[in-house]
Amino acid sequence: MERRQRRIFPEAFKREAVDRVASSGLSPGRVAAELGLHETVLRRWIMQFGTQATELARPPHTQAPAPSPSDRAAENARLLSDNERLRMERDILKKAALMLASPPFGSERPPDEVWVRR
Repeated sequence: MERRQRRIFPEAFKREAVDRVASSGLSPGRVAAELGLHETVLRRWIMQFGTQATELARPPHTQAPAPSPSDRAAENARLLSDNERLRMERDILKKAALMLASPPFGSERPPDEVWVRR
């Protein structure tokens, strides 16, 4: 069994690898594979340099402001009117489909027979 020679990486490389994980949004396993490292090595570097190396690389955590009650009320009113309009359109299309599927005026077939247009 052959022993693998231990690789030594400069500290700058380690910090760049940790920054890549923090800034790219990729998993440590994916970044490790891209760099030709084992995942546990990269995770060890993250534990070692994580808080120092990634503080500047991470974007600030900002949360979108919650909509005001008046904005919510306006949005609800708009959605209700859209919903009513769509229901009317649906009902119109249903009636039109029934009219097109009905037999022509003056047809002499019995009313309980199913009429199919060919």
